[in-house]
Amino acid sequence: MEIIVQNIVSGIMIGALYGLAAVGLSLVFGVLKILNVAHGELIMIGGYTIFWLFSLYGMDPILSLVIVIPILFLIGMLLQLELFSHVVKLDEENRIKNSLLIGFGLTLVLQNMAIQLWTADERSVVPGYATVAFDLFGIRFPVVRLVGLVVAFLTVAALEIFLNRSLWGKAIRATAEDWQTAALTGINIKSTYLFTFGLGASLAGIAGALVIASFSVSPFIGLQWTLKALIVVVLAGLGSIGGVLAAGILLGVSEALSAYAFGGEYRELVGLILFLIVLSFRPQGLFGGKG
Repeated sequence: MEIIVQNIVSGIMIGALYGLAAVGLSLVFGVLKILNVAHGELIMIGGYTIFWLFSLYGMDPILSLVIVIPILFLIGMLLQLELFSHVVKLDEENRIKNSLLIGFGLTLVLQNMAIQLWTADERSVVPGYATVAFDLFGIRFPVVRLVGLVVAFLTVAALEIFLNRSLWGKAIRATAEDWQTAALTGINIKSTYLFTFGLGASLAGIAGALVIASFSVSPFIGLQWTLKALIVVVLAGLGSIGGVLAAGILLGVSEALSAYAFGGEYRELVGLILFLIVLSFRPQGLFGGKG
């Protein structure tokens, strides 16, 4: 029983990271109706930026977020302005098709750029608390994972407050509901799209900080984290930021328990099985509305 509880705790902590990695992708898809398959590469860039700041200046990965967030926000706005702004003029079906093509091309560009800047080797950071852990009732809690869990919950809570109470947040929600009606009320749709993509990229940057603090980054991790984010988005459905975090935790716990029961080689398979089951029987997701 103690081993099972330990796996559940570990699954919750890694699942919160899955949810955080998916929040930005879900936000962009829900508002712009484009699927940015280069989202994992933005997570990778966030991780490498943390690596640079840690290696050059010894900055803590979490404190480095005050620099990483605006950098990724600007990168996201630039990508939207130069690449995806042409896609949003199309109808919804063609938006998704064309955004997929742009995203795959962008993935190759960012991967090769990362290889040129940091080589193909894996990079990681080791903050002072990286090896610190404490035991509670026989359950081990690594501090670095707990910090990631707290950051994930605080980020999602802050995003919920922002979307529900700020003027920009309300503009984003209105645009996601019906951009034509939102435009008639005076909302600048182009600026809202630009801000939303930047916000989604900055959320990917936060996820990148937690990835490099808990694991490592290389130029090739993008696809892995994009797939995780897509699975979480499908599990959660659109319309619930908190639902994305809950779906990420569900995926993390499911992977941890399946690895314990059947072996580590089945960890990745359980996510795909959940993906297919939810897509088949509840296409709107576990927390999304039918509309």
